[in-house]
Amino acid sequence: MATTPPDAPASAPATAKPPRSELNETIRFLVKLVIAVLILRSFLFAPFSIPSESMLPRLLIGDYLFVTKWNYGYSRWSLPGGVPLIPGRVFGSDPTRGDVVVFRSPEPEDHDVIKRVIGLPGDTLAVQGGTVILNGKPIARGRMHYVDVPGDTNGPGSDREYYGARGPAPGGGYVCHLPIVTETLPNGRHYDTVDLEPDSPGDNYGPVKIPANHVFLMGDNRDRSADSRFSLG
Repeated sequence: MATTPPDAPASAPATAKPPRSELNETIRFLVKLVIAVLILRSFLFAPFSIPSESMLPRLLIGDYLFVTKWNYGYSRWSLPGGVPLIPGRVFGSDPTRGDVVVFRSPEPEDHDVIKRVIGLPGDTLAVQGGTVILNGKPIARGRMHYVDVPGDTNGPGSDREYYGARGPAPGGGYVCHLPIVTETLPNGRHYDTVDLEPDSPGDNYGPVKIPANHVFLMGDNRDRSADSRFSLG
């Protein structure tokens, strides 16, 4: 006698997934975006706006650029707001003479600064009549020549600061006729400097021996730069 096989048990109904909230998806996306930007700005690249005229003639006030973050290692100042999550400096290395660096100035100034590295740890450095003396030898200086820098919102400031250098531009406005001297470091790096005054306060300095873990920094606009030649006090 044939037997009828039992009916197969009915499969359990599939559990319906709750509808995904558009607001939740937007929040997740924004959180991921913020994390990606923080990683990018902390460890790879960061935007920087030139705050002063100290790096004329190459860099004007308001020029916008990106700086790389890995060259000299990482510290708390690599993180947004200087959050103290990194002790000291990790993966650190010394810069090369001629490098243009962005760094956090010591207190009481406590803001981002851009300068050029001139002296390294162990160097003896002096300035005599505007000429940098590095380890007893003057840095090579070319003949003075002139460059016209546009006097727009990014150009040099008041006529008091650049007395006698400002003049009318052909298309209107004004230009600054700046005296330029090209310096060449012992490693062959060269760059233009502005030499506005023959005997400014920073034209004679030192000599000093640069201590370990320190570098000597100068602005290219030598007579309009607050740098290692001057005390913060």
